[in-house]
Amino acid sequence: MSNINPNRSFRKQILTHILDWYTNCGRSLPWRQKSDPYRVWLSEVMLQQTQVDTVIPYYLRFLSRFPDIKTLAEAPLGDVLKAWENLGYYRRAHNLHQAAGVIMERFSGRVPETMDDLMALPGVGSYTAAAILSIAFGKAAAAVDSNIRRIICRLFAIAEAPEEPAVQERIAAYAQFLVPTDGRAGSFNQALMDLGATVCTARSPRCDACPIRHACIARAQGKQDVLPLKTKKRAVPQRRGVAGILLDGEGRVLVVQRPKQGLLASLWKFPGGMLEGDESPETGLQRTVKDELGLHVKPEKSVAIIKHAYTHFRLILHVWSCRHGDGSVQALQCQQWKWVSPKNLSGLPFSKADSMVISTLPFLAKKKRNAAGCGKRHAGATAS
Repeated sequence: MSNINPNRSFRKQILTHILDWYTNCGRSLPWRQKSDPYRVWLSEVMLQQTQVDTVIPYYLRFLSRFPDIKTLAEAPLGDVLKAWENLGYYRRAHNLHQAAGVIMERFSGRVPETMDDLMALPGVGSYTAAAILSIAFGKAAAAVDSNIRRIICRLFAIAEAPEEPAVQERIAAYAQFLVPTDGRAGSFNQALMDLGATVCTARSPRCDACPIRHACIARAQGKQDVLPLKTKKRAVPQRRGVAGILLDGEGRVLVVQRPKQGLLASLWKFPGGMLEGDESPETGLQRTVKDELGLHVKPEKSVAIIKHAYTHFRLILHVWSCRHGDGSVQALQCQQWKWVSPKNLSGLPFSKADSMVISTLPFLAKKKRNAAGCGKRHAGATAS
């Protein structure tokens, strides 16, 4: 633990002040009403890279729809993705659904109680496993999230980049040293999470309101505003894509289901894809729809330009109305396709960007369109 050797007296003071503060100032959150392992697990998965205020309504709706692991495991993946719609990072929903099936098959529907068994579940890493063990089962496991990492760096004045593996190990060791072994580990971990979210914040920490300010070395050294050290963020690349709105003679729109693997797996979308180099939206639309569906389309008009940020890139999506050309619709680079009435699109799970594409449909519906050739029934087509 670097050159600092906190003793048991130091640890006891930290625990006392933190837990007292949590009793009086801890946040009232819906997943804290019961220590049910399923609810703890669900909340921790939803909270990955997502703010608490955003998660709460999704958590409540998801829990209402899937109140237990059995219900979740038996639900179609499409229903799970629909309940997750617009929460983002959809791989979490895939993993949650898959893990529920594993729990039903291997653990008789009960969330496992060991680190190894938990980390063998899809989507469960060391942090999530520790959070479940401590909060749901009272085991002395330190759950080090970004809030707790920040507190540890300031408390012990760790003036090295926290992303470095060796530094991460030191932070984890400090956190494990502090965590209580008397069944209160869950309260302690949640107290530190709350402290980091509301007091020991990334910017302008409120040290005067901190229950452990007198023990904080960074504060004593006047370094609370510079620790933990910040690494330079990489430039976020920008990508261009195109989506085509294709209507049939009955006013239904063509949508496709994405592949089972990759970005936004198994969500529904509009035909199209990513543009290459300086490729124009018109040319890219014809190429991507042909690759995806074996269909020739004739771009008509630019309908909208949608901007949306993902974790690793920013998307500029060109939305074009188009007409049916040669060829019949085939599922070449998608799971399936269907013609859907605009009013029924809400029953399918879409990404945020594709949901914004849907908002352009009422505008198009008012336009008198030439739907020649679109009224055909194609082999394999389904309608709704």
